Amino acid sequence: MHRAGLIQHLTTGAALLLLLSVLTGCATPARPAGRQLLGLKLAPAALGASISLQQHLTVQRDGRTDELDAALEVDSEHLELVGLALGQRVLSLHYDGQNLQSWRHLMLPAQVRAEDVLEDLQLTLWPLESIRQALPAGWRVEENGLRRTLLLDDAPVTVIDYSGSPRWSGTVELSNLRYHYHLTIQSVSSGS
Repeated sequence: MHRAGLIQHLTTGAALLLLLSVLTGCATPARPAGRQLLGLKLAPAALGASISLQQHLTVQRDGRTDELDAALEVDSEHLELVGLALGQRVLSLHYDGQNLQSWRHLMLPAQVRAEDVLEDLQLTLWPLESIRQALPAGWRVEENGLRRTLLLDDAPVTVIDYSGSPRWSGTVELSNLRYHYHLTIQSVSSGS
């Protein structure tokens, strides 16, 4: 293998290794049953707005920090999300309010689930009342100023802090107390 080919091969291998480490930052081997029981799948129209965002995500977990870029579009008909690591697509979601379709890079661990990504998005961005109506028994969500808290049997599970309004502008800090990760989302509107 000539030098340029070897460098490209090593760069691609390093990119895939970094990609794997970024996306395993949100993964956890053992899942408490609560996350699976929540099953939040709100209609895109329930957002009450059309948005198009470029996002930079930083995940902190177990002393590690990993980063990912994403493009998010939501209108009354659908939600589209594309996740990129080192300029390569690693995850995509399409949700029309009924069906969730996803594509994921082969190197992604099984614990990185499209349903969990959709749930975190909707907990973060959708209006409080839409979330409240969809929560199963034992779950509730509260909002106090720029802080939203998801609780199970009065114990906080997720705390979300917003830098401003609307919820998708600026910086959002999501702390998942059950799965022990902290997600920082920096969003910039891309038009819509």
